[in-house]
Amino acid sequence: MSRGWESKSVEEQQAEAASSKNQPKLRFTPEQIAQKQERESLLLSRKRIQGQIASARNVRHRQMLEDALADLDSKIAQLS
Repeated sequence: MSRGWESKSVEEQQAEAASSKNQPKLRFTPEQIAQKQERESLLLSRKRIQGQIASARNVRHRQMLEDALADLDSKIAQLS
């Protein structure tokens, strides 16, 4: 019985692979790729800074991080 389930799964996988080959893949321009990478980099930096803000004890350091976060938010908004 398990053999029948396996063959059905393989058949489904093969059907999905065949149908995905027929669909055209989206191609991005170098500018679009660069913009996407820049956005992902900014989002990662934003997440890192948010973590640092959560653990910051010094008021001046926290303010510096909040300023950096605001700067990152403005850069992310420009890319959107």
